[in-house]
Amino acid sequence: MDIKIGTLLQLETTYSKRIEKFRCKVVEQKDNIIYIDYPINEVTKKTAFLIDGTEFRATFQTEDKQAFAFNTQVMGRKSGNIPMIMLSCPEDSEFIKIQRREYVRVETPVDVALRIGDYKYQFVAEDISAGGLALILKDSVKFKDGDDVELTIVLPFSNGEINYVVTNASIVRIFERDNMKIATIRLTDTDDIDQQHIVRFCFERQLINRKKDLNPL
Repeated sequence: MDIKIGTLLQLETTYSKRIEKFRCKVVEQKDNIIYIDYPINEVTKKTAFLIDGTEFRATFQTEDKQAFAFNTQVMGRKSGNIPMIMLSCPEDSEFIKIQRREYVRVETPVDVALRIGDYKYQFVAEDISAGGLALILKDSVKFKDGDDVELTIVLPFSNGEINYVVTNASIVRIFERDNMKIATIRLTDTDDIDQQHIVRFCFERQLINRKKDLNPL
């Protein structure tokens, strides 16, 4: 995918406990390399010197206001009229169009532990977003619409890393569909870092689902 020179990129660290965000501008693109100027840390407003091999989730917006995201990695540096950093550019199929809604929901199984009072349950979610999830209920439960619960969400990433998100949540609705009982749940106080872990997990699963759709066999 060609990214126009001058396009603003936002880089967000992945595979890191501390989420950092940077802004930079595309200076040049050649083959599978994107050349950017030295990025600015969004918090400190200072120039950042990125380490080779660091991985990021990059987002940008096209002239017609469509937003895209992709995974990238620092490949090195290049001298010129201005110093540049080299980022890897993936295949077109690995660019994800960002939906213009609050959170993107991804259909993927996720292990979830739920606690309410003295009762503890183990479930599998059928979908997840940074705002909530839907649980498949196989047995009778001791919670109902409107109840507050505590969740532990297991997020397994493709690199072998596993993150555990512990957060309070609220039962929105319990209903039946296709002979299954489903509980929709809203996350109520997820902190910024855990929320970013969920966003990153959803983005990664979108890529995996995209590849499966393109290569069904």
